[in-house]
Amino acid sequence: MRFIFKTSYAQDIRLAKHGGHVFWYGLLAVGLLLAPRLLDEYWLAQLTFVLIYAIAGLGLMLLAGFTGQFSLGHAAFLGVGAYTQAILTNAGWPFPLAMLCAAVLAAAVGVVVGLPALRVKGIYLGIATLAFGFIVEEVLARWESLTGGNAGLMAGAPAMFGWTIDSSAGFYAICLITAVLATLGTLNLLRTPTGRAFIAIRDSEISAQSMGIHLARYKTLAFALSAALAGLAGALYAHKLQFLSPDQFNILQSIDLLLLVVIGGLGSVHGAFLGAIFLIAMPQLIALGKDYLPEAIGQAPGLQAVVYGAVLIAFVLFEPMGLYGRWLKIRTWLQLFPFYRQGMFKRQKSFQKSDRLK
Repeated sequence: MRFIFKTSYAQDIRLAKHGGHVFWYGLLAVGLLLAPRLLDEYWLAQLTFVLIYAIAGLGLMLLAGFTGQFSLGHAAFLGVGAYTQAILTNAGWPFPLAMLCAAVLAAAVGVVVGLPALRVKGIYLGIATLAFGFIVEEVLARWESLTGGNAGLMAGAPAMFGWTIDSSAGFYAICLITAVLATLGTLNLLRTPTGRAFIAIRDSEISAQSMGIHLARYKTLAFALSAALAGLAGALYAHKLQFLSPDQFNILQSIDLLLLVVIGGLGSVHGAFLGAIFLIAMPQLIALGKDYLPEAIGQAPGLQAVVYGAVLIAFVLFEPMGLYGRWLKIRTWLQLFPFYRQGMFKRQKSFQKSDRLK
Protein backbone atom coordinates (compact mmCIF):
# COMPACT_ATOMS: atom_id res chain seq x y z
CA MET A 1 0.00 0.00 0.00
CA ARG A 2 1.47 3.36 -1.04
CA PHE A 3 1.08 6.39 1.23
CA ILE A 4 1.84 9.82 -0.24
CA PHE A 5 2.83 12.55 2.19
CA LYS A 6 2.46 15.97 0.56
CA THR A 7 4.73 18.64 1.98
CA SER A 8 4.41 21.42 -0.63
CA TYR A 9 1.86 22.99 -2.93
CA ALA A 10 3.97 22.10 -5.98
CA GLN A 11 3.77 18.43 -4.98
CA ASP A 12 0.00 18.69 -4.67
CA ILE A 13 -0.55 20.02 -8.20
CA ARG A 14 1.99 17.71 -9.87
CA LEU A 15 0.44 15.50 -12.56
CA ALA A 16 2.67 12.54 -11.67
CA LYS A 17 1.88 11.95 -7.99
CA HIS A 18 4.72 9.50 -7.27
CA GLY A 19 7.63 7.66 -8.87
CA GLY A 20 5.43 4.82 -10.04
CA HIS A 21 3.49 7.19 -12.30
CA VAL A 22 6.73 8.54 -13.76
CA PHE A 23 8.05 5.03 -14.47
CA TRP A 24 4.93 3.55 -16.08
CA TYR A 25 3.99 6.62 -18.11
CA GLY A 26 7.60 6.97 -19.19
CA LEU A 27 7.59 3.33 -20.30
CA LEU A 28 4.35 3.95 -22.20
CA ALA A 29 5.88 7.01 -23.89
CA VAL A 30 8.91 4.99 -24.98
CA GLY A 31 6.65 2.27 -26.40
CA LEU A 32 4.57 4.81 -28.34
CA LEU A 33 7.68 6.50 -29.73
CA LEU A 34 9.11 3.16 -30.86
CA ALA A 35 5.81 1.95 -32.34
CA PRO A 36 6.67 2.90 -35.97
CA ARG A 37 9.77 0.69 -35.74
CA LEU A 38 8.13 -2.18 -33.87
CA LEU A 39 4.79 -2.45 -35.68
CA ASP A 40 4.02 -3.19 -39.30
CA GLU A 41 1.90 -0.89 -41.51
CA TYR A 42 -1.47 -2.40 -40.56
CA TRP A 43 -1.07 -2.33 -36.78
CA LEU A 44 0.44 1.15 -36.90
CA ALA A 45 -2.70 2.28 -38.75
CA GLN A 46 -4.86 0.70 -36.04
CA LEU A 47 -2.86 2.47 -33.34
CA THR A 48 -3.33 5.74 -35.24
CA PHE A 49 -7.09 5.17 -35.23
CA VAL A 50 -6.91 4.54 -31.46
CA LEU A 51 -5.28 7.95 -30.97
CA ILE A 52 -7.85 9.69 -33.20
CA TYR A 53 -10.81 8.11 -31.41
CA ALA A 54 -9.19 8.82 -28.04
CA ILE A 55 -9.12 12.54 -28.87
CA ALA A 56 -12.81 12.45 -29.79
CA GLY A 57 -13.43 10.37 -26.65
CA LEU A 58 -11.73 13.02 -24.51
CA GLY A 59 -14.20 15.55 -25.87
CA LEU A 60 -17.24 13.40 -25.13
CA MET A 61 -15.76 12.43 -21.76
CA LEU A 62 -15.45 16.11 -20.88
CA LEU A 63 -19.12 16.59 -21.73
CA ALA A 64 -20.70 13.37 -20.48
CA GLY A 65 -18.22 12.10 -17.89
CA PHE A 66 -17.23 15.35 -16.20
CA THR A 67 -20.20 17.68 -16.84
CA GLY A 68 -23.00 15.11 -16.90
CA GLN A 69 -24.47 16.22 -20.25
CA PHE A 70 -25.85 13.51 -22.53
CA SER A 71 -25.06 13.59 -26.27
CA LEU A 72 -26.24 11.25 -29.02
CA GLY A 73 -25.04 13.39 -31.91
CA HIS A 74 -21.35 13.80 -31.24
CA ALA A 75 -20.41 12.36 -34.62
CA ALA A 76 -21.78 15.61 -36.10
CA PHE A 77 -18.90 17.57 -34.53
CA LEU A 78 -16.50 14.95 -35.87
CA GLY A 79 -18.01 15.48 -39.33
CA VAL A 80 -17.82 19.29 -39.09
CA GLY A 81 -14.12 19.08 -38.24
CA ALA A 82 -13.40 16.51 -40.96
CA TYR A 83 -15.16 18.40 -43.75
CA THR A 84 -13.66 21.74 -42.67
CA GLN A 85 -10.19 20.22 -42.75
CA ALA A 86 -10.71 18.61 -46.16
CA ILE A 87 -12.18 21.76 -47.74
CA LEU A 88 -9.47 24.08 -46.42
CA THR A 89 -6.54 21.81 -47.22
CA ASN A 90 -7.93 21.26 -50.73
CA ALA A 91 -8.01 25.05 -51.06
CA GLY A 92 -4.29 25.20 -50.25
CA TRP A 93 -4.39 26.14 -46.56
CA PRO A 94 -1.49 24.85 -44.40
CA PHE A 95 -2.34 21.77 -42.35
CA PRO A 96 -1.95 23.36 -38.85
CA LEU A 97 -4.06 26.41 -39.76
CA ALA A 98 -6.80 24.26 -41.30
CA MET A 99 -6.76 22.06 -38.20
CA LEU A 100 -7.15 25.10 -35.95
CA CYS A 101 -10.07 26.33 -38.05
CA ALA A 102 -11.68 22.89 -37.86
CA ALA A 103 -11.53 22.99 -34.06
CA VAL A 104 -12.84 26.58 -33.88
CA LEU A 105 -15.74 25.94 -36.27
CA ALA A 106 -16.69 22.74 -34.42
CA ALA A 107 -16.60 24.69 -31.13
CA ALA A 108 -18.87 27.36 -32.63
CA VAL A 109 -21.31 24.68 -33.73
CA GLY A 110 -21.09 23.23 -30.21
CA VAL A 111 -22.15 26.59 -28.78
CA VAL A 112 -25.09 26.69 -31.20
CA VAL A 113 -26.16 23.25 -29.97
CA GLY A 114 -25.44 23.99 -26.32
CA LEU A 115 -27.54 27.13 -26.03
CA PRO A 116 -30.93 25.57 -26.93
CA ALA A 117 -30.04 22.45 -24.95
CA LEU A 118 -29.75 24.41 -21.70
CA ARG A 119 -33.44 23.99 -20.96
CA VAL A 120 -33.42 20.19 -21.22
CA LYS A 121 -31.51 17.41 -19.54
CA GLY A 122 -31.23 13.63 -19.47
CA ILE A 123 -32.98 11.72 -22.23
CA TYR A 124 -34.48 14.94 -23.65
CA LEU A 125 -30.99 16.36 -24.15
CA GLY A 126 -30.05 13.12 -25.89
CA ILE A 127 -33.02 13.49 -28.26
CA ALA A 128 -32.05 17.11 -29.00
CA THR A 129 -28.45 16.20 -29.83
CA LEU A 130 -29.65 13.22 -31.88
CA ALA A 131 -31.82 15.56 -33.97
CA PHE A 132 -28.83 17.86 -34.43
CA GLY A 133 -26.78 14.92 -35.69
CA PHE A 134 -29.43 14.16 -38.31
CA ILE A 135 -29.48 17.82 -39.37
CA VAL A 136 -25.70 17.95 -39.87
CA GLU A 137 -25.70 14.68 -41.80
CA GLU A 138 -28.43 16.03 -44.09
CA VAL A 139 -26.58 19.33 -44.61
CA LEU A 140 -23.40 17.47 -45.56
CA ALA A 141 -25.37 15.38 -48.05
CA ARG A 142 -27.34 18.29 -49.60
CA TRP A 143 -24.66 21.00 -49.80
CA GLU A 144 -23.09 19.43 -52.87
CA SER A 145 -21.28 22.54 -54.09
CA LEU A 146 -19.13 22.59 -50.92
CA THR A 147 -19.08 19.05 -49.52
CA GLY A 148 -19.57 16.99 -52.67
CA GLY A 149 -22.79 15.53 -51.28
CA ASN A 150 -23.21 11.77 -51.34
CA ALA A 151 -20.49 11.53 -54.01
CA GLY A 152 -17.97 12.27 -51.27
CA LEU A 153 -14.99 14.57 -50.82
CA MET A 154 -11.32 13.70 -51.15
CA ALA A 155 -8.76 14.81 -48.57
CA GLY A 156 -5.07 14.64 -49.39
CA ALA A 157 -2.08 14.03 -47.18
CA PRO A 158 -1.20 16.73 -44.61
CA ALA A 159 0.95 19.47 -46.12
CA MET A 160 2.46 22.64 -44.66
CA PHE A 161 4.93 25.14 -46.05
CA GLY A 162 5.81 22.92 -49.03
CA TRP A 163 6.37 19.78 -46.92
CA THR A 164 3.95 16.87 -47.43
CA ILE A 165 3.61 14.17 -44.77
CA ASP A 166 2.64 11.13 -46.81
CA SER A 167 4.13 8.34 -44.68
CA SER A 168 2.25 6.36 -42.07
CA ALA A 169 4.93 6.99 -39.46
CA GLY A 170 4.82 10.76 -40.05
CA PHE A 171 1.04 10.94 -39.74
CA TYR A 172 1.18 8.70 -36.63
CA ALA A 173 3.61 11.20 -35.08
CA ILE A 174 1.13 14.05 -35.76
CA CYS A 175 -1.71 12.07 -34.13
CA LEU A 176 0.49 11.18 -31.15
CA ILE A 177 1.52 14.80 -30.55
CA THR A 178 -2.09 15.97 -30.87
CA ALA A 179 -3.31 13.26 -28.47
CA VAL A 180 -0.65 14.14 -25.88
CA LEU A 181 -1.45 17.86 -26.07
CA ALA A 182 -5.20 17.18 -25.86
CA THR A 183 -4.68 14.92 -22.83
CA LEU A 184 -2.47 17.41 -21.01
CA GLY A 185 -4.92 20.19 -21.81
CA THR A 186 -7.85 18.17 -20.46
CA LEU A 187 -5.99 17.18 -17.29
CA ASN A 188 -5.00 20.77 -16.57
CA LEU A 189 -8.48 22.04 -17.38
CA LEU A 190 -9.98 19.70 -14.80
CA ARG A 191 -7.69 21.18 -12.13
CA THR A 192 -8.83 24.74 -12.84
CA PRO A 193 -11.95 26.42 -11.39
CA THR A 194 -13.67 25.72 -14.73
CA GLY A 195 -13.01 21.98 -14.47
CA ARG A 196 -14.15 21.89 -10.86
CA ALA A 197 -17.32 23.72 -11.91
CA PHE A 198 -17.95 21.04 -14.56
CA ILE A 199 -17.62 18.30 -11.93
CA ALA A 200 -19.87 20.19 -9.50
CA ILE A 201 -22.57 20.48 -12.20
CA ARG A 202 -22.29 16.75 -12.87
CA ASP A 203 -22.66 15.82 -9.22
CA SER A 204 -25.54 18.18 -8.43
CA GLU A 205 -26.78 21.12 -10.48
CA ILE A 206 -28.73 22.55 -7.53
CA SER A 207 -25.69 22.44 -5.24
CA ALA A 208 -23.47 23.93 -7.96
CA GLN A 209 -25.91 26.79 -8.55
CA SER A 210 -26.14 27.45 -4.82
CA MET A 211 -22.33 27.88 -4.77
CA GLY A 212 -22.54 30.58 -7.43
CA ILE A 213 -21.71 28.51 -10.52
CA HIS A 214 -23.39 29.91 -13.64
CA LEU A 215 -24.99 26.79 -15.11
CA ALA A 216 -25.74 28.17 -18.57
CA ARG A 217 -22.23 29.53 -19.06
CA TYR A 218 -20.41 26.37 -17.99
CA LYS A 219 -22.73 23.99 -19.81
CA THR A 220 -22.27 25.95 -23.03
CA LEU A 221 -18.52 26.03 -22.46
CA ALA A 222 -18.50 22.27 -21.94
CA PHE A 223 -20.30 21.78 -25.25
CA ALA A 224 -17.83 24.11 -27.00
CA LEU A 225 -14.70 22.44 -25.62
CA SER A 226 -16.10 18.98 -26.26
CA ALA A 227 -16.95 19.91 -29.85
CA ALA A 228 -13.49 21.45 -30.36
CA LEU A 229 -11.77 18.20 -29.38
CA ALA A 230 -14.13 16.27 -31.64
CA GLY A 231 -13.28 18.72 -34.43
CA LEU A 232 -9.56 18.08 -33.93
CA ALA A 233 -10.20 14.35 -34.12
CA GLY A 234 -12.31 14.88 -37.24
CA ALA A 235 -9.47 16.81 -38.91
CA LEU A 236 -7.08 13.90 -38.34
CA TYR A 237 -9.80 11.43 -39.34
CA ALA A 238 -10.19 13.17 -42.72
CA HIS A 239 -6.48 12.81 -43.53
CA LYS A 240 -6.37 9.22 -42.35
CA LEU A 241 -9.31 8.05 -44.48
CA GLN A 242 -8.61 10.53 -47.34
CA PHE A 243 -12.23 10.19 -48.45
CA LEU A 244 -15.30 11.59 -46.69
CA SER A 245 -18.99 10.88 -47.16
CA PRO A 246 -21.95 11.98 -45.00
CA ASP A 247 -22.87 8.42 -43.95
CA GLN A 248 -19.55 8.13 -42.09
CA PHE A 249 -20.91 10.54 -39.45
CA ASN A 250 -24.33 9.04 -38.79
CA ILE A 251 -25.97 7.90 -35.57
CA LEU A 252 -23.95 4.66 -35.54
CA GLN A 253 -20.75 6.69 -35.25
CA SER A 254 -22.29 8.67 -32.37
CA ILE A 255 -23.26 5.43 -30.63
CA ASP A 256 -19.71 4.16 -31.10
CA LEU A 257 -18.37 7.28 -29.37
CA LEU A 258 -20.88 6.90 -26.55
CA LEU A 259 -19.94 3.24 -26.26
CA LEU A 260 -16.30 4.33 -26.06
CA VAL A 261 -16.76 6.52 -22.98
CA VAL A 262 -19.20 4.19 -21.19
CA ILE A 263 -17.07 1.07 -21.56
CA GLY A 264 -13.82 2.97 -21.00
CA GLY A 265 -15.13 4.47 -17.77
CA LEU A 266 -17.20 7.63 -17.39
CA GLY A 267 -15.43 10.37 -15.47
CA SER A 268 -11.82 9.35 -16.16
CA VAL A 269 -9.29 10.50 -18.75
CA HIS A 270 -7.85 6.98 -18.84
CA GLY A 271 -11.30 5.73 -19.84
CA ALA A 272 -11.17 7.63 -23.14
CA PHE A 273 -8.04 5.73 -24.19
CA LEU A 274 -9.22 2.37 -22.85
CA GLY A 275 -12.52 2.83 -24.66
CA ALA A 276 -10.73 3.75 -27.90
CA ILE A 277 -8.62 0.59 -27.64
CA PHE A 278 -11.78 -1.44 -27.10
CA LEU A 279 -13.54 0.22 -30.04
CA ILE A 280 -10.67 -0.53 -32.45
CA ALA A 281 -9.73 -3.95 -31.06
CA MET A 282 -13.23 -5.45 -30.80
CA PRO A 283 -13.84 -5.78 -34.59
CA GLN A 284 -10.43 -7.45 -34.90
CA LEU A 285 -11.26 -9.92 -32.13
CA ILE A 286 -14.67 -10.65 -33.65
CA ALA A 287 -13.04 -11.30 -37.04
CA LEU A 288 -10.54 -13.68 -35.43
CA GLY A 289 -13.28 -15.47 -33.48
CA LYS A 290 -15.50 -16.06 -36.51
CA ASP A 291 -13.35 -19.01 -37.59
CA TYR A 292 -14.11 -20.84 -34.33
CA LEU A 293 -17.89 -20.30 -34.44
CA PRO A 294 -20.49 -22.31 -36.36
CA GLU A 295 -20.93 -21.01 -39.88
CA ALA A 296 -24.54 -19.92 -39.26
CA ILE A 297 -23.33 -17.67 -36.42
CA GLY A 298 -19.92 -16.63 -37.74
CA GLN A 299 -21.27 -15.45 -41.10
CA ALA A 300 -24.33 -13.68 -39.67
CA PRO A 301 -24.37 -10.03 -40.84
CA GLY A 302 -25.38 -8.62 -37.44
CA LEU A 303 -22.78 -10.45 -35.35
CA GLN A 304 -20.74 -7.35 -34.52
CA ALA A 305 -23.80 -5.37 -33.39
CA VAL A 306 -24.94 -8.28 -31.20
CA VAL A 307 -21.51 -8.56 -29.56
CA TYR A 308 -21.36 -4.79 -28.99
CA GLY A 309 -24.81 -4.80 -27.42
CA ALA A 310 -24.00 -7.77 -25.19
CA VAL A 311 -20.75 -6.20 -24.00
CA LEU A 312 -22.48 -2.88 -23.26
CA ILE A 313 -25.25 -4.60 -21.28
CA ALA A 314 -22.65 -6.60 -19.35
CA PHE A 315 -20.73 -3.46 -18.41
CA VAL A 316 -23.86 -1.55 -17.38
CA LEU A 317 -25.01 -4.45 -15.18
CA PHE A 318 -21.74 -5.67 -13.68
CA GLU A 319 -19.17 -2.86 -14.09
CA PRO A 320 -20.81 0.58 -14.41
CA MET A 321 -17.42 2.26 -13.89
CA GLY A 322 -16.07 0.67 -17.08
CA LEU A 323 -12.64 -0.73 -17.84
CA TYR A 324 -10.90 1.90 -15.74
CA GLY A 325 -13.18 1.12 -12.80
CA ARG A 326 -12.25 -2.54 -13.09
CA TRP A 327 -8.57 -1.60 -13.13
CA LEU A 328 -9.08 0.49 -9.96
CA LYS A 329 -10.50 -2.57 -8.22
CA ILE A 330 -7.66 -4.78 -9.39
CA ARG A 331 -5.11 -2.19 -8.27
CA THR A 332 -6.75 -1.90 -4.86
CA TRP A 333 -6.79 -5.69 -4.53
CA LEU A 334 -3.06 -5.84 -5.31
CA GLN A 335 -2.27 -3.04 -2.86
CA LEU A 336 -4.36 -4.43 0.02
CA PHE A 337 -3.82 -8.16 -0.45
CA PRO A 338 -4.50 -10.19 1.69
CA PHE A 339 -6.70 -7.65 3.50
CA TYR A 340 -8.95 -6.78 0.54
CA ARG A 341 -12.68 -7.31 1.21
CA GLN A 342 -15.24 -7.87 -1.51
CA GLY A 343 -17.67 -5.23 -0.25
CA MET A 344 -15.19 -2.35 -0.20
CA PHE A 345 -16.49 -0.60 -3.32
CA LYS A 346 -20.14 -1.11 -2.38
CA ARG A 347 -19.68 1.14 0.65
CA GLN A 348 -18.52 3.97 -1.60
CA LYS A 349 -21.99 4.44 -3.10
CA SER A 350 -22.74 6.97 -0.37
CA PHE A 351 -20.02 9.32 -1.67
CA GLN A 352 -20.16 11.69 -4.59
CA LYS A 353 -19.04 10.49 -8.03
CA SER A 354 -15.97 12.70 -7.90
CA ASP A 355 -14.84 10.92 -4.70
CA ARG A 356 -15.19 7.46 -6.25
CA LEU A 357 -13.06 8.13 -9.33
CA LYS A 358 -9.86 9.39 -7.73
